[in-house]
Amino acid sequence: MKKSERKQVVKISNSIEIFYCKKRKIIIFKGPLNNKLLKLHSLLDICSTKQQITIISKSRTKLSNSEKKKIYTLKRTTTSLVKQLLTETTAITYQKLKLIGVGYRAFPVENFEGRLILLKLGYSHSIYFKIMPKANVFCLKLTKLFVYGSSYQQITSTAAKIRLTKIPEPYKGKGILYEKEKIAMKQGKKI
Repeated sequence: MKKSERKQVVKISNSIEIFYCKKRKIIIFKGPLNNKLLKLHSLLDICSTKQQITIISKSRTKLSNSEKKKIYTLKRTTTSLVKQLLTETTAITYQKLKLIGVGYRAFPVENFEGRLILLKLGYSHSIYFKIMPKANVFCLKLTKLFVYGSSYQQITSTAAKIRLTKIPEPYKGKGILYEKEKIAMKQGKKI
Protein backbone atom coordinates (compact mmCIF):
# COMPACT_ATOMS: atom_id res chain seq x y z
CA MET A 1 0.00 0.00 0.00
CA LYS A 2 1.38 3.40 -0.96
CA LYS A 3 1.82 6.17 1.58
CA SER A 4 -0.82 8.35 -0.12
CA GLU A 5 -3.34 5.48 -0.08
CA ARG A 6 -2.66 4.62 3.57
CA LYS A 7 -3.97 8.00 4.72
CA GLN A 8 -7.42 7.32 3.27
CA VAL A 9 -8.11 4.38 5.58
CA VAL A 10 -10.32 5.03 8.61
CA LYS A 11 -10.53 2.53 11.47
CA ILE A 12 -13.95 1.90 13.01
CA SER A 13 -14.83 0.90 16.56
CA ASN A 14 -17.16 -2.02 17.25
CA SER A 15 -19.93 0.23 18.63
CA ILE A 16 -20.59 1.86 15.21
CA GLU A 17 -22.58 0.28 12.39
CA ILE A 18 -22.07 1.45 8.81
CA PHE A 19 -24.52 1.20 5.93
CA TYR A 20 -23.58 2.13 2.36
CA CYS A 21 -25.96 2.72 -0.55
CA LYS A 22 -23.97 2.41 -3.79
CA LYS A 23 -26.80 3.70 -5.95
CA ARG A 24 -27.15 7.03 -4.11
CA LYS A 25 -23.55 7.12 -2.79
CA ILE A 26 -24.60 7.69 0.83
CA ILE A 27 -22.82 6.36 3.93
CA ILE A 28 -24.90 6.08 7.12
CA PHE A 29 -23.15 5.86 10.50
CA LYS A 30 -25.23 4.44 13.35
CA GLY A 31 -23.61 4.94 16.75
CA PRO A 32 -24.66 4.92 20.40
CA LEU A 33 -25.47 8.67 20.45
CA ASN A 34 -26.48 9.67 16.91
CA ASN A 35 -27.14 8.61 13.36
CA LYS A 36 -25.21 10.63 10.76
CA LEU A 37 -25.01 10.42 6.99
CA LEU A 38 -22.51 11.56 4.39
CA LYS A 39 -23.00 11.92 0.63
CA LEU A 40 -19.93 10.94 -1.39
CA HIS A 41 -18.63 12.80 -4.43
CA SER A 42 -19.29 11.13 -7.79
CA LEU A 43 -15.54 10.50 -8.37
CA LEU A 44 -15.12 8.57 -5.09
CA ASP A 45 -16.15 5.17 -3.83
CA ILE A 46 -15.55 3.19 -0.63
CA CYS A 47 -14.52 -0.31 0.33
CA SER A 48 -15.73 -1.17 3.81
CA THR A 49 -15.04 -4.05 6.13
CA LYS A 50 -16.07 -4.50 9.76
CA GLN A 51 -13.02 -2.70 11.12
CA GLN A 52 -12.15 -0.07 8.48
CA ILE A 53 -13.31 2.10 5.59
CA THR A 54 -11.05 2.75 2.60
CA ILE A 55 -11.83 5.68 0.34
CA ILE A 56 -10.80 5.03 -3.27
CA SER A 57 -11.12 6.85 -6.58
CA LYS A 58 -13.63 5.53 -9.07
CA SER A 59 -11.83 6.27 -12.34
CA ARG A 60 -8.94 4.03 -13.44
CA THR A 61 -8.18 5.77 -16.76
CA LYS A 62 -5.25 8.06 -17.49
CA LEU A 63 -5.70 11.34 -15.66
CA SER A 64 -4.00 14.69 -15.97
CA ASN A 65 -2.05 16.09 -13.03
CA SER A 66 -4.81 18.57 -12.14
CA GLU A 67 -7.43 15.80 -12.11
CA LYS A 68 -5.17 13.63 -9.92
CA LYS A 69 -4.74 16.54 -7.53
CA LYS A 70 -8.50 17.13 -7.41
CA ILE A 71 -9.19 13.46 -6.64
CA TYR A 72 -6.46 13.42 -3.99
CA THR A 73 -7.91 16.48 -2.22
CA LEU A 74 -11.42 15.01 -2.42
CA LYS A 75 -10.14 11.78 -0.83
CA ARG A 76 -8.45 13.67 2.01
CA THR A 77 -11.51 15.85 2.65
CA THR A 78 -13.83 12.86 2.65
CA THR A 79 -11.52 11.00 5.02
CA SER A 80 -11.54 13.87 7.49
CA LEU A 81 -15.34 14.15 7.23
CA VAL A 82 -15.72 10.42 7.92
CA LYS A 83 -13.46 10.71 10.99
CA GLN A 84 -15.46 13.71 12.19
CA LEU A 85 -18.78 11.89 11.77
CA LEU A 86 -17.42 8.83 13.61
CA THR A 87 -16.52 10.98 16.63
CA GLU A 88 -19.91 12.74 16.49
CA THR A 89 -21.77 9.42 16.68
CA THR A 90 -19.80 8.18 19.70
CA ALA A 91 -19.06 11.30 21.79
CA ILE A 92 -20.37 14.76 22.58
CA THR A 93 -18.11 17.53 21.29
CA TYR A 94 -17.45 20.65 23.34
CA GLN A 95 -15.45 23.86 23.54
CA LYS A 96 -14.65 25.91 26.62
CA LEU A 97 -14.37 29.70 26.52
CA LYS A 98 -12.90 32.05 29.14
CA LEU A 99 -13.85 35.70 29.59
CA ILE A 100 -10.79 37.63 30.75
CA GLY A 101 -11.15 41.25 31.81
CA VAL A 102 -12.55 43.38 34.61
CA GLY A 103 -16.35 43.19 34.53
CA TYR A 104 -16.49 40.68 31.65
CA ARG A 105 -19.42 38.38 32.43
CA ALA A 106 -21.85 35.98 30.73
CA PHE A 107 -25.41 35.37 31.95
CA PRO A 108 -28.00 32.94 30.56
CA VAL A 109 -31.35 34.63 29.82
CA GLU A 110 -33.96 32.54 31.63
CA ASN A 111 -37.07 33.19 29.49
CA PHE A 112 -35.44 31.71 26.37
CA GLU A 113 -34.66 28.19 27.73
CA GLY A 114 -30.89 28.49 27.29
CA ARG A 115 -31.08 29.70 23.67
CA LEU A 116 -29.91 33.25 24.51
CA ILE A 117 -27.01 34.54 26.59
CA LEU A 118 -26.23 38.05 27.79
CA LEU A 119 -22.60 39.14 27.47
CA LYS A 120 -21.12 42.12 29.31
CA LEU A 121 -17.75 42.78 27.69
CA GLY A 122 -16.74 46.30 28.68
CA TYR A 123 -18.81 48.03 26.02
CA SER A 124 -21.34 50.73 26.90
CA HIS A 125 -24.11 48.25 26.02
CA SER A 126 -24.86 44.58 26.72
CA ILE A 127 -24.65 42.02 23.92
CA TYR A 128 -27.35 39.37 23.47
CA PHE A 129 -26.12 36.27 21.65
CA LYS A 130 -28.56 33.77 20.09
CA ILE A 131 -27.34 30.16 20.12
CA MET A 132 -27.58 27.90 17.05
CA PRO A 133 -30.09 25.00 17.10
CA LYS A 134 -27.66 22.06 17.44
CA ALA A 135 -25.47 23.77 20.05
CA ASN A 136 -26.00 24.29 23.77
CA VAL A 137 -24.27 26.78 26.05
CA PHE A 138 -23.81 26.33 29.78
CA CYS A 139 -22.30 29.00 32.03
CA LEU A 140 -19.99 27.21 34.48
CA LYS A 141 -19.11 30.48 36.22
CA LEU A 142 -19.80 34.04 35.23
CA THR A 143 -16.46 34.06 33.38
CA LYS A 144 -16.53 30.57 31.81
CA LEU A 145 -18.73 29.27 28.99
CA PHE A 146 -19.11 25.64 27.97
CA VAL A 147 -20.43 25.12 24.40
CA TYR A 148 -21.46 21.51 23.69
CA GLY A 149 -23.61 19.44 21.35
CA SER A 150 -23.66 16.66 18.77
CA SER A 151 -22.53 18.59 15.66
CA TYR A 152 -18.83 19.50 15.53
CA GLN A 153 -19.34 22.25 12.92
CA GLN A 154 -22.14 23.90 14.90
CA ILE A 155 -20.10 23.83 18.13
CA THR A 156 -16.96 25.33 16.60
CA SER A 157 -18.87 28.00 14.66
CA THR A 158 -20.90 28.97 17.74
CA ALA A 159 -17.73 29.25 19.85
CA ALA A 160 -16.02 31.30 17.12
CA LYS A 161 -18.99 33.68 16.83
CA ILE A 162 -19.07 34.18 20.60
CA ARG A 163 -15.33 34.87 20.50
CA LEU A 164 -15.82 37.44 17.71
CA THR A 165 -17.85 39.64 20.05
CA LYS A 166 -14.62 40.50 21.90
CA ILE A 167 -11.42 39.23 20.26
CA PRO A 168 -8.47 39.10 22.71
CA GLU A 169 -6.24 42.12 22.33
CA PRO A 170 -2.45 41.66 22.49
CA TYR A 171 -1.52 44.49 24.88
CA LYS A 172 -3.50 43.66 28.02
CA GLY A 173 -4.82 40.20 27.10
CA LYS A 174 -8.50 41.07 27.65
CA GLY A 175 -11.21 39.36 25.65
CA ILE A 176 -12.79 35.94 25.06
CA LEU A 177 -10.28 33.11 24.75
CA TYR A 178 -10.48 29.39 24.11
CA GLU A 179 -9.64 27.16 27.08
CA LYS A 180 -5.91 26.58 26.47
CA GLU A 181 -5.20 29.52 24.19
CA LYS A 182 -2.10 31.61 24.88
CA ILE A 183 -1.80 35.18 23.68
CA ALA A 184 1.56 36.55 22.56
CA MET A 185 1.64 39.78 24.54
CA LYS A 186 3.09 42.87 22.84
CA GLN A 187 5.09 45.46 24.66
CA GLY A 188 3.43 48.84 25.11
CA LYS A 189 4.83 52.23 24.15
CA LYS A 190 7.98 53.22 25.99
CA ILE A 191 8.37 56.80 27.17
